[in-house]
Amino acid sequence: MPHTVTTRSLLASAIALASAAMLTAPAHAEGPKRLDVASTFSTQNFLGAGAEHLSKELETATGGAVSLRVHEPGDLVPPFEVFNSVSSGAVQAGWDWIGYWAGTVPITNLYGALPFGPSPEAFMSWMWAGEGTELLQKAYDPYGVKVLPCFISPQETGGWYNKEIKSPEDFKGLSMRISGLGAKVLNKLGASTQLVPGNEIYLALERGRVDATEFSVPQVDAAMGFDEVAKYYYFPGWHQSASWFSLLINQQVWDQYSDERKAQFETACRSTLQWAMAEAPPAQVRAIHKLEEKGVQVKRFPDSVIQALQDAWVEVRQEEMQQNPAFAEAYKSLMKHVRLIDEWYKLQALPAPEPVKDTDSDGTSGSEGDA
Repeated sequence: MPHTVTTRSLLASAIALASAAMLTAPAHAEGPKRLDVASTFSTQNFLGAGAEHLSKELETATGGAVSLRVHEPGDLVPPFEVFNSVSSGAVQAGWDWIGYWAGTVPITNLYGALPFGPSPEAFMSWMWAGEGTELLQKAYDPYGVKVLPCFISPQETGGWYNKEIKSPEDFKGLSMRISGLGAKVLNKLGASTQLVPGNEIYLALERGRVDATEFSVPQVDAAMGFDEVAKYYYFPGWHQSASWFSLLINQQVWDQYSDERKAQFETACRSTLQWAMAEAPPAQVRAIHKLEEKGVQVKRFPDSVIQALQDAWVEVRQEEMQQNPAFAEAYKSLMKHVRLIDEWYKLQALPAPEPVKDTDSDGTSGSEGDA
């Protein structure tokens, strides 16, 4: 009797083939369940801890399906090699301060450390409600890197100095650890600048390799022990109004994830950003108070110094915009967005409130707006 193919056998074959496909496809469709992340910062400080917080948020968003294994600086690759390593696929992912890659992608100077720039809140608005992330990703596309801006620190400090800065002339001959556009500004005032990895700054100050340094916010600087090797702590952080940190993922790895999974990454990213913006401001003031108790002299730059720095910045900004069309495009976009925000807040501005007393007349704690 000749062999005949029945409807039942066809159905059975189809089910078998579908089952086999299901056994092999998901691992590829959903990408790695655990990403190895090369961090440029120690997880023991606020900046590196952001990556670990992101991992927790990612596990929550994905129901435990995806997590990050955050490696300490140098464990996988040297800190300043993270971008290139993610680009080449040597590592799956990285956690960075965006400005570290300005030598490769000049536009990152704007995201990492923009002198006399907008507030973190305005910068965040441009990044997620304006063109900020889109322009950054366009600059990273040629390198095969997906970028998720997940963390922002508040305005940094003006830095640690071993001498007082009383006039612009005090920058002449000064050796300072500083990066990005701020370094170019100080160079115009006669300073000698260099980029030193975070884990080497303490020794550089202690051994006199540099006379001054900027690194981060007080919460991080205090943990680094800079108060042990520098006497003066200056404000404001004119060179870095907001600092962006990001999760970098090799594009081929990113492309393995489904659209749903990618959306979960972004959800975790935005949640981490909210956490950073909520946690950071009050923690900085507490850190400053503790540093003052230890004898650190907290100072503000004189107005003449701020003006000289601002004048030098105008020169640097013009040069950057002429040399780097992508920087010019991003800067104009950012400033246009910021003007909208400024206009809104000017319309809503109220007179300065009266100082709030620590206690009410009956001796109980009170604050403005209590019902």
